[in-house]
Amino acid sequence: MNQAAALAIAPLQASVSAAEWQARVDLAACYRLCDRYGMSDMIYTHITARVPDAPGQFLINPNGLLFSEMTASSLLKVNGDGEVLYRPDLPYGLHPAGFTIHSAIYRARADAAAAMHTHTIAGMAVSALKCGLLPLTQTATRFYGRTAYHDFRGPERDPSERDLLATSLGSLNYCILRNHGLLTVGASVAEAFIAMWGLERACQAQLAAMACNTELEMPSPEVVEKSCSMYAPGNSRTYGPLEWQGLLRLLDRTDPGFRD
Repeated sequence: MNQAAALAIAPLQASVSAAEWQARVDLAACYRLCDRYGMSDMIYTHITARVPDAPGQFLINPNGLLFSEMTASSLLKVNGDGEVLYRPDLPYGLHPAGFTIHSAIYRARADAAAAMHTHTIAGMAVSALKCGLLPLTQTATRFYGRTAYHDFRGPERDPSERDLLATSLGSLNYCILRNHGLLTVGASVAEAFIAMWGLERACQAQLAAMACNTELEMPSPEVVEKSCSMYAPGNSRTYGPLEWQGLLRLLDRTDPGFRD
């Protein structure tokens, strides 16, 4: 029995456009990959994708499904006012904080097609460090100087938080939510996921190095500047599309239910 049947979710492919279905498949895959690589937090964080042929709408997880259960047909479709336009026949609705964070991004950023928010141990720990993310590793320099910071004011359930978050993020695609977690934005689901994968690993490496209780080998400012510039838009390939096809092949071999 496949995942959709086990959850009694009616197949949706025939009822939506080809563009929306592809967005649903990619987003469901992203949820499965997030769980597979240890970045999920039970049901408590969110990954979203804009509906390609309805830019004022986006797809988000029902508040009650585990990331490992997500399927293309199980995603909610909501508009910018928080109205649920589609939900599967399940007793799970829209999480207020998920709506607040992700609607803030789509309202402010026409270039954003997807966004990913996590509560990993490493991400939460770095978000609680005054220094934030340090350019300790090559991976970190991909994000250093291009990461926004947003101060914690309590759980993001107040709609007024949307403007503050949008201001903090600005035109950047990476954000550390202070005392909270990590956020990435992309022109595709693939970009948002691969950005989060890299940012998460940069945080893990920083914490591991800082925990060794010995002096850190910090690259010189000149080396940091050179490395960061090599990752600047236009100086390197777009991360995401190349990796994504391999990740989909992995899921198709090991966890194909995301396509239901």
